[in-house]
Amino acid sequence: MTGTIDRCQTFLSRPWIARLLVIGVVLLAWEIAARWFVDPMFLSPPSRVVVSLDEVFRTPGVPAALWVTFLELGAAFVLSVTIGLVVGFAIGLQPFARRSFTPIILLLYGLPQITILPLFILYFGIGPASKIAFGVSHGVFPIVMTIIAGVQNIKPIFLVSARSMGADRWQILRWVIFPHMIPSFFAGMRLGMTGVLLGVLLAELYVSTAGIGYFTTLFTQNLDPTKLLGLVGLLATMAIILNEIVRRAEVKFGEWRIE
Repeated sequence: MTGTIDRCQTFLSRPWIARLLVIGVVLLAWEIAARWFVDPMFLSPPSRVVVSLDEVFRTPGVPAALWVTFLELGAAFVLSVTIGLVVGFAIGLQPFARRSFTPIILLLYGLPQITILPLFILYFGIGPASKIAFGVSHGVFPIVMTIIAGVQNIKPIFLVSARSMGADRWQILRWVIFPHMIPSFFAGMRLGMTGVLLGVLLAELYVSTAGIGYFTTLFTQNLDPTKLLGLVGLLATMAIILNEIVRRAEVKFGEWRIE
């Protein structure tokens, strides 16, 4: 009996089992609430949402909207990482630049981005460019700040040792700075990905004739919670795919980390 209990405890202590249990409890609570306690006009049970996914895909324009949104998210995320790396290193590696420009970065980061959405529409139009630019405005600042913080946390002895052995700037950046700040960098990438997702969807919600944001508004106005939740589930799937790409990259590059 004791052996059986120990095996059960060992099985339940696995992280993926805990995650599945949490997800199962949430879905069960959602199913019960949607079927017996909440007006179906406002909330559909997950079983009905899953069944409705086929109908969502057959809605004219939805497959193309999913593809457009995914491309916008990918482009905005790549641009955010690229700009964040360049700006973060440029500021973080120079003490004078760090003291001068970090307060400006923090000020821009704290600015409610939604208030300047009309400027993005004015400069970039109502097409995908404005959604990508607005996504970058949300995703780049967390990456910049985490890179600046990561560079500051590098132990000076590493830099001194590398210079004493004749390493140039590129070698120091490639073999000392970047490996040491990998945890901070990928933490910034995860935050940036969340910001990009928020920025792209906000832009699509306010001004768009395509993309998931447009159909989210459409299903909301039509009081169709089943399709709306199905669309939210597809959006969550996109976020999971991007997060998994970042996680795999972190595992691969984490082998370089310096302790």
